[in-house]
Amino acid sequence: MNRLLYSALWHLALPLIGLRLAWRARKQPEYLQHLGERFGAAPRAGQAPRIWLHAVSVGETRAAQPLVKALLARYPQHEILLTHMTPTGRATSEELFGKEARVVRTYLPYDFPWAQRRFFARARPHMGIVMETEVWPNLMCAAEQAGIPMLLANARLSARSARGYQRLGQLARTSFGRFSKVLAQTADDASRLAACGAVQPIVSGNVKFDLELTPAQLALGTEFRAAASGRPVILAASTREGEEGALLAAFLIHAPADALLVLVPRHPQRFDEVATMVSKLGLTLQRRSAGLQITPDTRVWLGDSMGEMLAYYRMAEVAIIGGSWQPLGGQNLIEACAAGAPVLIGPHTFNFTEAAMKAIEAGAARRCADLDTALRTCRELLADTSARKTMAAAGEAFAAANRGATERTLQAITALLASANQ
Repeated sequence: MNRLLYSALWHLALPLIGLRLAWRARKQPEYLQHLGERFGAAPRAGQAPRIWLHAVSVGETRAAQPLVKALLARYPQHEILLTHMTPTGRATSEELFGKEARVVRTYLPYDFPWAQRRFFARARPHMGIVMETEVWPNLMCAAEQAGIPMLLANARLSARSARGYQRLGQLARTSFGRFSKVLAQTADDASRLAACGAVQPIVSGNVKFDLELTPAQLALGTEFRAAASGRPVILAASTREGEEGALLAAFLIHAPADALLVLVPRHPQRFDEVATMVSKLGLTLQRRSAGLQITPDTRVWLGDSMGEMLAYYRMAEVAIIGGSWQPLGGQNLIEACAAGAPVLIGPHTFNFTEAAMKAIEAGAARRCADLDTALRTCRELLADTSARKTMAAAGEAFAAANRGATERTLQAITALLASANQ
């Protein structure tokens, strides 16, 4: 496929884009806000130089947190322009950096060539950083035309995603080849990125390991723990559609009678759906949004809040990581390890293959074949304080041993900014 055909397909899909936004707005009205930004109407640059960083949604935005903080400290005269594709990503940015006047946020435009040119004309960044893997051909072409050096940071590429990009042929190879530098999380990621056209990708590690628990997060975790009144707590973190039903069924069969299940769906638009599912099973439900008073008869505490996942991990005796029980690739387990929560993961972790493997090898995580096995394992761990403490300590050590990617990324950014200013 060439770029002309690719752009034509985008224009043909324009009516469907509007329908998709309207459909998603049924559950998240925010999808109909800031529509101009989705077509290039970024906040205009002022006098301050800008570093632009793209983080698609919640996971990428949280992953970028150590890097954004480091950039703010190292470049006190610069603004950080954060772009997202989802309202939840934008909300996470507000939550993490809303008090920082030098962080500006907007949606990245859809990949129309004219929209990308408009974005660069208005935003005028000195360089661009794309977190993980979000490679748009017209975006990369417009960046090259505008003379903007581009960094692909914290890059990961599963075998499945690599096959998808390779089906695009020269279009993908040209797009990956336009990055000035590519920093991969692992050697396997680097190999797959090179096969897709990236030029000499470097293995720099995963910036998610550089996450630091703040005193406020630790304090909130202590409050959550106290609200459980000494009951054993099983956390189901970032669960996805198709997982909660099996999870709740296994909880009813295997969990101790006094256990509290803290259930945190990945997507906020599913909070009500999951609450209804719990109630239909006859389980007493309370919501985090209703406060911190958890009654003794409550079996499920629904984590219907944003930005408190680290506190949920600090609360938990055992954490079941969602997204890994369906073929969805899994969710980030590094936060749970850093917070000292023993981790259980399912069979599907292809988005975090190396992190999952290393966590298991370190003794910080265990893999279970299904959710029934996971809940039986929870029961065993709840009865074995020594095993839980060993896993918690292993998780903290695993997270600490793998830090340093943020500094390596900053070194690459410094070099690219220097070249841009010459």
